[in-house]
Amino acid sequence: MIKLVISDLDGTFLNSQGTFDRKLYQKVQGLMAQQGIIFAPCTGKQCERVEELFGPELASDLWILGDSATRIKHQGQYVYESFLPNSLGQQIITQLEKIADDHVIIVCTPDAAVIKNSVPEEIASKLRRSYTRVTTVEELATISEDFVKITVFDPQLRCFTSVKELADFQEQAYIVASEAAWIDISNYGVHKGTTVAQLQKILKVTPAETMAFGDGLNDLELLAAADFSFAMRNAFPEVQEIARYITGSNDEQAVLTTIDQIIRLQK
Repeated sequence: MIKLVISDLDGTFLNSQGTFDRKLYQKVQGLMAQQGIIFAPCTGKQCERVEELFGPELASDLWILGDSATRIKHQGQYVYESFLPNSLGQQIITQLEKIADDHVIIVCTPDAAVIKNSVPEEIASKLRRSYTRVTTVEELATISEDFVKITVFDPQLRCFTSVKELADFQEQAYIVASEAAWIDISNYGVHKGTTVAQLQKILKVTPAETMAFGDGLNDLELLAAADFSFAMRNAFPEVQEIARYITGSNDEQAVLTTIDQIIRLQK
């Protein structure tokens, strides 16, 4: 019996315009509530941005696995967090700045996503689609807090190559190029799969009672944490290969329609 549904957002739950069918979600959420099923977004987006996307009413009962699943937030409170030590994070930033000087490094601290004040406004505006709290500094080396995560945005789509130049840090941090434009870096051993396991422990839910949806290479561990794993039709081939099922695309609202079909069968 399904008790927990977890979904990536971009490319999975959200359509190509970054939105979702709110009426359909409310309908499906009502069915989930009747059966005591919990819905949890699992995303690289800042937790506060997820709350904005869903709005106060719909976000109130969400379990949000945000900031590349380094944090779990529920009803305004963080119930789990894992940070990358500042000293290690600064070493990684130094290497990233050597790799290319035209990609954007986003350093997420417990309070905000921090970027250099030299980042062009058109790119900063794009980043605000994922981060509600954004601040700027002249140099990232001035950040003294531990890091929630580090993210790289590369408009030149070189991340699959760039990530290879971070190989020296693979034994100290979790590093993944989720797609050609993005790299996510978090504390060692912390990814969507481990944070889902934390949530399952909190909720006393097993993988056999978990349904998960994903599309990107950073969703591999997420899908492995659920017996009912679904890759989107628009997912990377590697994701489709490890998923138990293939569903429709994100532009077909396939996450919601699949949840609807499954829980009606379960009922």
